[in-house]
Amino acid sequence: MIRFSLVCENEHDFDGWFGSSEDYETQRKRGLVTCPSCSSAKVEKALMAPQVSTSRSRETVQMASLALEQKQALAELKKMRDAIVNDSENVGKGFAEEARKIHYGEAPERGIIGEANREEVVELLEEGVEIAPLPVLPGDAN
Repeated sequence: MIRFSLVCENEHDFDGWFGSSEDYETQRKRGLVTCPSCSSAKVEKALMAPQVSTSRSRETVQMASLALEQKQALAELKKMRDAIVNDSENVGKGFAEEARKIHYGEAPERGIIGEANREEVVELLEEGVEIAPLPVLPGDAN
């Protein structure tokens, strides 16, 4: 596909995509290429600056694309974390004790969040209590 910058007799600029230069000429002669602003069929190719791809411009585009992907991934991760937090009870420093009670059926099963030190985490995992840390994301307050 080839993109042409086009201009109509009323000086409206627009782009058109064609299979080839011959395809453009055939469609133009048949009156099929019209201005989207005024519907004029008197359309000509406009001057176009060529797009030159350099390794630096490709690198810039790749970096911008990567930054956008990272931003989107972080937004999704934040959304998932926020859903977990909103659907859980914050038990604070009593996390280890409450997690054990839930695990052993001494408290109703539900989602909880809270704080645990390294020793408590190791003990919970050794007992088979399923726990996972919530991710700390860029922009979170320490």
